[in-house]
Amino acid sequence: MSERIQPDLLREQLGALRDTTALSPEARHYQAYYGLDLPQRRNIHSRLGRFRVHDYEVVAQAWWPEQPHASLLILHGYYDHMGLYRHVVEWGLDMGFAVLACDLPGHGLSSGPQASINEFDEYQAVLNGLFEQARQLDLPRPWHLLGQSTGGAILLDHLLHQPQSSELGRTILLAPLIRPRAWLRSRLSYELVRRFVQQIPRSFSDNSSDTRFLQFVQTEDPLQATILPTSWVGALSRWIPRIESAPDSTQSPLIIQGEADMTVDWQHNLPVLQRKFATPEILRLPAARHHLVNESEELRQRYFAFLRERLKP
Repeated sequence: MSERIQPDLLREQLGALRDTTALSPEARHYQAYYGLDLPQRRNIHSRLGRFRVHDYEVVAQAWWPEQPHASLLILHGYYDHMGLYRHVVEWGLDMGFAVLACDLPGHGLSSGPQASINEFDEYQAVLNGLFEQARQLDLPRPWHLLGQSTGGAILLDHLLHQPQSSELGRTILLAPLIRPRAWLRSRLSYELVRRFVQQIPRSFSDNSSDTRFLQFVQTEDPLQATILPTSWVGALSRWIPRIESAPDSTQSPLIIQGEADMTVDWQHNLPVLQRKFATPEILRLPAARHHLVNESEELRQRYFAFLRERLKP
């Protein structure tokens, strides 16, 4: 069934997110394939549509329970897309939140070169576009923010460089990216090859203890990229000094970090975050790997309980 998901065709069929339009059979199939139609839930309203940011057509989805009292805006990680974030969507709905998520450029159903970006500033433009969509949909405030890995990096950049907004609530950073693991070696490799190659084959990692999730991503997910563009690594190399030299912030994000994470250099990143922010609240999970959104149910429930205590009305 997954072969029928054609991102370019599906995106062209979508209207603006703010407009209520009937979904095509392809769009309904996409939602069902990833469980984003939430078949076990009643009285949930949803939309699937797109909005424009610079040269990108960004695809987004929103879900509402009957009487939401706040909202959760979700940014996924590198190589991810909205289809992999059902657990977080359902948790947000359980909390009584309206939920809004989008695919980053080059990911999932959004347009752009596969898994690439020119500069990380473009991610900030996407985040600002998502805020505008939340305003147009009149999502209830406060808007809590949640980002996994690169999604966390985007939110981290926003917190450090933008004035605090009365629209926003708490910010949740799941395994946030500042430096990836073995960054110095990776950067040296990038400098050696960037003049000769534009991309290298992607290598999948066992970044979760949920073996079913790993199997799905590696063999059953038609929206997975199979390359690592050197342009993305270059954009990251220019972004890291911007973050590490940013002024300190008075904000207090909620940070969840697995100590079995082999993707980001969390031993370096956590001290940076503790210096940058006034009183960050950090939950460290010794057994958790990188992809916290799709870790085992036991580990998800541990950090969901931590977050529930801090976001309950």
